[in-house]
Amino acid sequence: MPLTMNRDVFITCAVTGSGGTQDRSPHVPRSPEQIAESAIAAAKAGAAVVHCHVRDPETGAPSRDLGLYREVTDRIRDSDTDVVLNLTAGMGGDIVFGDVENPLPVKEAGTDMIGATARMAHVAECLPEICTLDCGTMNFAEADYVMTNTPGMLRAMGQMMTDLGVKPEIEAFDTGHLWFAKELVKEGILTSPALVQLCMGVPWGAPNDLNTFMAMVNNVPGDWDWSAFSLGRDQMAYVAASVLAGGNVRVGLEDNLWLEKGVLAENWQLVERAGTIIENMGARVIGAAEVREQLGLVKRAPVAK
Repeated sequence: MPLTMNRDVFITCAVTGSGGTQDRSPHVPRSPEQIAESAIAAAKAGAAVVHCHVRDPETGAPSRDLGLYREVTDRIRDSDTDVVLNLTAGMGGDIVFGDVENPLPVKEAGTDMIGATARMAHVAECLPEICTLDCGTMNFAEADYVMTNTPGMLRAMGQMMTDLGVKPEIEAFDTGHLWFAKELVKEGILTSPALVQLCMGVPWGAPNDLNTFMAMVNNVPGDWDWSAFSLGRDQMAYVAASVLAGGNVRVGLEDNLWLEKGVLAENWQLVERAGTIIENMGARVIGAAEVREQLGLVKRAPVAK
């Protein structure tokens, strides 16, 4: 089928993530102040949406601390930069099994399994315009680690997002995740048109070859909004591929640390480069106000102090 290029593109910047990148680049933000400042700089460079995790300010390790999320949210909202806030809801579903002969009991180190309400506590507190819903269970590159999102858990979290008025961004790491997302819409748990992020090249999800990418694209309903990304050196190639296939784009240090070979990037530089690619393709980078109108979002005011 012929491709329909997207002419009005929004950029999401995934600011820090939860991966073990904190010691691989000095530009990966750790503290709430650093995360907020990096998000604001990315917005000024052209990102309409900032996707935020939080980290322990001392170690850089991923965190679910409500106070850290509150501080990041307040700092971004109190700034003079308009940007759509997207908080992760992916933490709290980690299982690390024992060895292959003795998988149980699970290992305490690395296992972080909590209930749906606890996973959504920071979303209920901060009320971002968007939060993520990792729409399936998946093996990652680590030998015994599983990202766990059962159908029951996803139904519960998805309903909480809908009830809170927070737009879920469906994180699809493979085609089956899109299949289940469509089921959630069919059941009335999520509303349509939904918002999807196609996550390409994450071991062991959908590989980032273009045949698989187009299979993912073709499984997104035509009236839904979607973005896509890939990892590392393929990040900018997927900016072009996503726009050409009709989608929006995601860049940022969660997915890629490098501006070019031997040069570590800052978030705003990745956003700026993505914007240049988009504009050189003859498309337009849109801002936060247009994204809110397109996705049906309501801007949240800063919390009174």
